[in-house]
Amino acid sequence: MEKMKMETPDMTMQNIEKIGALFPNCITEALDEEHSTPEKKVYKKAINFEMLKQMLSSDVLEGDEAYEFTWVGKKAAIVEANKPIRKTLRPCPEESKDWDNTENLYIEGDNLEVLKLLQESYLGKVKMIYIDPPYNTGNDFIYRDNFAQSSDEYNEDSGVYDEDENRLFKNTDTNGRFHSDWCSMIYSRLLLARSMLCDNGFIFISIDDNEMDSLKKMCDEVFGADNHCGTFVINSTPNARDYGHIGKMHEFCLFYAKNIIKAESKMLPNENKTFKYNDKNGGYNIHPLYNSNEAFNQQNRPNLYYPFYIYLDQPIDKGFFEIGLEEKEGSIEIYPPKSIKNGVQFVWRWGKEKALQNINKEIIGYEIKPGEYRIVQKMRHEEKIIRSLLADTKYSSRRGTAEVENILNGKIFSFPKPLSLIEDFCKVTLSETDIALDFFSGSATTAHAVMQLNAEDGGHRKFIMVQLPEPCDKQSEAYKAGYKNICEIGKERIRRAGEKIKEESSLTTTNLDVGFRVFKLDDSNMKDVYYAADDYDWKMLADMISNIKEDRTDLDLFFGCLLEWGLPLSMPYHSEKIENCTVHTYNDGDLIACFDNHIPESVVKEIAKRKPLRAVFRDSGFADSPAKINVFEIFKLYMPEDADDITKRVKVI
Repeated sequence: MEKMKMETPDMTMQNIEKIGALFPNCITEALDEEHSTPEKKVYKKAINFEMLKQMLSSDVLEGDEAYEFTWVGKKAAIVEANKPIRKTLRPCPEESKDWDNTENLYIEGDNLEVLKLLQESYLGKVKMIYIDPPYNTGNDFIYRDNFAQSSDEYNEDSGVYDEDENRLFKNTDTNGRFHSDWCSMIYSRLLLARSMLCDNGFIFISIDDNEMDSLKKMCDEVFGADNHCGTFVINSTPNARDYGHIGKMHEFCLFYAKNIIKAESKMLPNENKTFKYNDKNGGYNIHPLYNSNEAFNQQNRPNLYYPFYIYLDQPIDKGFFEIGLEEKEGSIEIYPPKSIKNGVQFVWRWGKEKALQNINKEIIGYEIKPGEYRIVQKMRHEEKIIRSLLADTKYSSRRGTAEVENILNGKIFSFPKPLSLIEDFCKVTLSETDIALDFFSGSATTAHAVMQLNAEDGGHRKFIMVQLPEPCDKQSEAYKAGYKNICEIGKERIRRAGEKIKEESSLTTTNLDVGFRVFKLDDSNMKDVYYAADDYDWKMLADMISNIKEDRTDLDLFFGCLLEWGLPLSMPYHSEKIENCTVHTYNDGDLIACFDNHIPESVVKEIAKRKPLRAVFRDSGFADSPAKINVFEIFKLYMPEDADDITKRVKVI
C-alpha cells in the first residue's frame, strides 16, 4: 500500500518537468549531492539554462547582460521558495472559536513555511491578499530565512527570538546586506503568494519610502508589470512627521492583479447616489458597455470585439430595447465605436460568455437620439471609484491605533492599519464567498474587515490569517495586559471584534461567522524513519513500534493528511466509533480516516461501503502485508467503478 509523502511538493522539480514538456532539449543531468555517496553517484534532472535562454530568443545570445533587478541572495531566495519542507499544521481547538462550524483560519508560524504547506490546499483559490510587511526602517525586525546570514553571525542582543527558532533579527543599516536580506525575505514569499491567487485575484502590499522602489521592481517581476493596477498614496499621518527638510504624511500600497484582463474590481459604496431609471430590481443609471481605454483595442483584444443586435420590435421601456448576439429580421447590428481622437477601434468590457449571462438583465439597448443606438450596462450600485490618493483621515494610522485601543482596552499594538482601509480594499475585490489572506496579519485588521463587510451585506467571505508568534517586549503595555506574543493579540481582537459586530447588528448577524480555527506550525508528525527507512537496521526499527511521534493525536494526523491531499482546512468533519475504532469523516466523504491499531476487516468494509473520495489508515494498523493488500480488495469490491484508481485514493501513514 502506498505511503503518503507527508512533505510539501518539490516545486523546483515540478517546474523542471513543465519546462521539459515544452523544451525537451533543455533538459540535462546534474549530480544530486544530497543523495549521492562516495560509493554511489546519484543524478537528477536539471535545466540547461543557456540552451533555454537561446530557445526563448530569436537572436543569437552572447554575454550575460540583461535588464533585471537583482541583489545578493536572489537566486538563493528562489531556491528557498521552491524547496520542500517536512512540517505540518497542528490543530488547536482549545484556542479556537466555534471550531466545529467556522470557515476562517488563524495560523501561527513562519509565513514562508506556512505558505508552502497551504500551496496544495489553496492553490488558485484566494481572491485577495493584503500584507503589511516590515518596512525595513532599520528599527523593525525581519525574518531570518535560510538564505540570510546564519544565526551565529549575530549577537544574541541584536535580535528577537521566538520560542522555537531564531527567526527574527533587527535589520539595522549597519548590516552589509541591509537591503538584500529584506528583498530576499519578501521575494520568496511573493513567489508563493502569487500561486495561491485565483486568476482574477488581487494583492495589496503596504510599504513606505524605505523599500518602495525595490518592492515595485520585485512585484513587476513576480506579478508582471502589465498587472500593476496602480499605487495608492495614503495620508497615514495627517499632521506629518518631521524628518528634516520635509514632513512626511504618506505611505504607499501597491495594487496588482494576478491577471489584469480577467480581474474585475468593484465600486465603493456611495450612500448619496441617485438613480435616473428604475425597473423591478430597483434604481439604476446607464453606462456604455464599450471600453474607452485605447490601450484595449481590436488588435490586442480581438475576443472583446463582436456584434450585438438590438431588436427594435421588442421594446422594454421608453428608449430601451431587448438585445441579443444573433441577427434577426429588422434588428440593428452594433459594434463598439471608434475613438474620435485617433480612430482606434474600441472593444467591449465584457466577453461573450459574461454578456450572455447578463443580456436583457444588466445590459440592454438604448436609443441615444433618433436613429442612434448604443449597448449600455445598468449601473445599479454605487459608481464611486476607489481613487489612488486616499486622503481621508479615516485611513490614518492614528485611527487604526484608536480602534485597537477601543477593542482591547489599551494601547496594545502600535500603528495597526485602520479598519476602513482594509475594508475598502475588501469591498472592491471580494465577492460574497471569496477568501482573503493576510500572512503578516499583526493585530488581525484584515480579519476584522472581512467580518465587518459580511455583517454589512450578508456575505460569507472567509479569512486566513498567518502570523509568527513574535514575543511582546516585557516592558510593553501588551505584555503587562497578559499578551505574551502578537498572535495572542490578533486572536483576542478577532474574538472581541466579532462579538461587538454581532451585538451592534443582532437582528442581521445571526448566522455571521465570527469564529476561527487555530493551527500552529510544527515539525512533521512522522519520525525520521518514515522518510529514510533505509538508514535504520532491523534492530533499530524494532525499537520503534510506530513511525509517528508519540505526542501526536488523531486530529494532528487527520489535518496533516488534509494538507497532503490538498484539501481546505475549513470544511466540516466528525468522528464516530465503529466497533471501538475511531473513524474520522471530512466533508461528507472527501476523506475518511482511521488511525487505530489492529483495525478489523469489518471496519474497513464499513468505510469502503461509504465510497469516500480518499481513505487513509495507520501503517501499523494492520497485522501484516497481506492484511494491507486485503484493504484494496475490499475497496474494489464495494467501489468496482473506481477499481483502477483505488491505489491513488487509499493510502497509509
